[in-house]
Formats: sequence, C-alpha cells, structure tokens
Amino acid sequence: MAEVELSRESDIVRSLVELADVLTNDYDVVDLLTRVSDRCVSLLGISAAGVMLADPNGDLRLIASSSEAMRIVELFELQAKEGPCLDAFRTGERVAHENLHAGTGRWPRFATVALEAGFQAAFALPLRIRDTTIGALNLFSDGQVPMAEADVLVARAFADLATMTVLQQRAGSETQRINEQLTQALTSRIIIEQAKGVIFERAGIDMAESFARLRAYSRHHNTRLTDVARATIDGSIDPHAWTAAPATDRPTPTGPDHRNSPPSS
Repeated sequence: MAEVELSRESDIVRSLVELADVLTNDYDVVDLLTRVSDRCVSLLGISAAGVMLADPNGDLRLIASSSEAMRIVELFELQAKEGPCLDAFRTGERVAHENLHAGTGRWPRFATVALEAGFQAAFALPLRIRDTTIGALNLFSDGQVPMAEADVLVARAFADLATMTVLQQRAGSETQRINEQLTQALTSRIIIEQAKGVIFERAGIDMAESFARLRAYSRHHNTRLTDVARATIDGSIDPHAWTAAPATDRPTPTGPDHRNSPPSS
C-alpha cells in the first residue's frame, strides 16, 4: 500500500511539473486545460473533469473537458444556469454534492441531466486570483464516495495551475490579459469542435472518439491541439489518419481504489 501511495504521489508531482513546464513555452490554452482535466481524472480517481472561464461580461464559457459526456452536461449546466461550476464561480468557494439523487432540490434540471449521463456526484473548485474568480474546475464522479482531504489539496493545485494558465500572458493589464486569453481559448474551442465534426464525417465515428483521436494525434506528433484541428479542417492532414485504430488517448482513473470521489465540503 505504501508503495502504491508513493507511486501515486510521484505521478502527481510529475504531472504538475510537466504542466508547469509547458507554461514556459508557446502553449495552447485549450490543450493545456484539457490536459489539466485529464490529469484530474487519472490522478483523483474521478470520472470526468472540465474547465469553464468567465468572459468579459462575467458569463461562464466551457473551455475544456475530459470527455464528450462531460462536455454535454457542462453545456447544459450553462444553459440551465444552475450547477456546481456556476455556484463555485459565483461564491468563490468549493462546492460539493456527493449524491445527485438528493440534489434535485438544489439543481433540479442539472441533477437530472447529470444522472442520466451516469454521474452520481458533482464538485467544483473556483479558479481564483486574489479576490477575483475567473472560472471554475468541475469534477464529476460515477460514485458517491467522498474524496480524502489530501486529494482535495491536489485538486486545488490543479485549479491553481489552470488559473496560472489563463493569466500567463504578461502584457497589458490584468483585465486585458484575462480577456485576451479567454478570446483565444474560445476561438480554439470552436476550431476543435469543427475538427471533431470533420473527423466524424470522414471516419464515421462518434464525437467522443473523434476528440480522442484528435488528442492522440496531437500528442503523438507533439503538436498543439488547435494546430492539429486547423490542419484537419483545411485537409493538411491525410484523411486516412482518422480511420486508423481506435485512439487510446483517454484519461484512465488511477486514484486509490478508483474512488470516483471529488472533494467534499
């Protein structure tokens, strides 16, 4: 057991170092935030994760998600204007709901859709810099077991890293930096969604697999996700690349006992 815990701690440190190292280079915001989401899934034993950022009007926008199911539920959360990510953003505090079956009173529409997607619990951490909250990190689970306090700290570290990602651009005022990074992220997200549609048509696979293959190609060729998406749309990448073997670039939960359990309040 001690060896397992030590190995996991090493994985956590390695992931944080790798992600922080990316910040020193020319990076793609959506790609990096997607990696943050993936690391949360693989290291915290949860089922899915995603990141939302606020636009200049203070409205949250979905920027990254670890799975297609997560993306759909998060988009519905924004449409319904209720859910953990919105609450974390509005209050600047951690939100935890370990049993969505009992959450229909707090978030009736969100809880129903999340349960239909297979999620049993939902949690969120604000992306905060000093007194300003710029977004939130969503953590969804298909189980109802609480996360250990140590894992809450790990989730907080990933949330802080996501905040650093958005604010990395140094030129201009703080507000200008946030707006510029959000605009870049939203533009990248649109391009990625278009590329998923192209792969969907060419390979005859669903959107979840399309996104998985897009990410797998990006990492195999060490190319920014948005650049791969653009090349997919304009035909620079051989269409046969998308009809190859199924992608394996999906986050796999490896947390202790695969708890599926984000932070408790």
